[in-house]
Amino acid sequence: MTIYFYGRTNEWGEFSNFAHYPFKLDGKSWATSEHYFQAMKFEGTEHAEQIRQAKRPNDAARMGRQRSRPLRKDWESVKDDIMRKAVWAKFTTHKDLKSLLLSTGDNEIVENAPGDYYWGCGADGSGRNMLGRILMETRERLKSEA
Repeated sequence: MTIYFYGRTNEWGEFSNFAHYPFKLDGKSWATSEHYFQAMKFEGTEHAEQIRQAKRPNDAARMGRQRSRPLRKDWESVKDDIMRKAVWAKFTTHKDLKSLLLSTGDNEIVENAPGDYYWGCGADGSGRNMLGRILMETRERLKSEA
């Protein structure tokens, strides 16, 4: 069975970066993993702090995608590891989320994001599904540390 998720209010919505599961990371509090991920595009600048303080994850996402902000030069090479770090913090902070992720067994997890061919599966299923892959990696790491 494949587990599809997209959006925080749909089935398995807890897996979404927009789901409200706060955590502490790098000495700061983050409202969602989306806040952390988007802010890290501008680490060490006032833009990162503005994004961290955004009221909603949708606002953080919009701000992080604004190309008027100076994207860090190494972003393409570090973005996967930043996502891994955020997902790990989220799922180790919240025991209910950890249990939910572990309850998926060995099933494939897919972010069913029609417009995202990198983090999701894209409209036609040909996307890389990197968020789903990172969730499955996190699940295996949690199993090995249990």
